[in-house]
Amino acid sequence: MLRTWIAAAALVTAWTGAAAAQDVEKGAISFKKCAICHKIGPGATNLVGPVLNGLDGRHSGSVAGFSYSMPTRIPASSGTNRPFAEYIKDPRAKIPGTKMIFAGIKNEPEIKDLWAYIKQFDAEGNIKK
Repeated sequence: MLRTWIAAAALVTAWTGAAAAQDVEKGAISFKKCAICHKIGPGATNLVGPVLNGLDGRHSGSVAGFSYSMPTRIPASSGTNRPFAEYIKDPRAKIPGTKMIFAGIKNEPEIKDLWAYIKQFDAEGNIKK
């Protein structure tokens, strides 16, 4: 009986961990909200917003050829989604005066999935290996 409980607990723990993992495919769906203004991937170009290739670790406000509304205050991501998550929840609150008109994404799992999708692209728009 004890073995059954231990096995059940291990399965629940494994399932919960898998459910909490970032989902790149869900992130790609969420990115559709961003794709109106931002492009990502090979051959991406600036639109209303800058290209998001290489966003993971890139210093904000540094995309060549993009005219930013003001100096940004978002630090490079350094492999985490924390600065991105803080920003994407409410861009106008994070950077007052930004020209980015976006209500934000408040849902934590969606933010994690979106970050998983975005961070997979290197500076040239290729998926990192």
